[in-house]
Amino acid sequence: QVQLAESGGGLVQPGGSLRLSCAASGFTFSSYWMYWVRQAPGKGLEWVSHINTRGGITYYADSVKDRFTISRDNAKNTLYLQMNSLKPEDTALYYCARDRVPRLYSNTYYSPGQGTQVTVSS
Repeated sequence: QVQLAESGGGLVQPGGSLRLSCAASGFTFSSYWMYWVRQAPGKGLEWVSHINTRGGITYYADSVKDRFTISRDNAKNTLYLQMNSLKPEDTALYYCARDRVPRLYSNTYYSPGQGTQVTVSS
């Protein structure tokens, strides 16, 4: 059973930083591309970033490029999102997600977790 458990969210002032974590279980973590996606209040799901199986290839939405860094530790079955220079528009529920296809990038993903809330406000 695929499980993804996000943590690390919270309330932070504009310009602050947070590090999100996603603990994965129930599948071979190192075999899947992984994603971070977010949903702001009243809006649809927005892709934020994704990373390949070994962690050497990363992509970011323009809205977070140069501020967020995605990484993974395959030995710990954990995905991370380091978020710096946070803005109020980054306020959202953040989810990690797993690609639906092993070892490939299919741009279709599965996010069974509850998410972690990030609120950026003064």
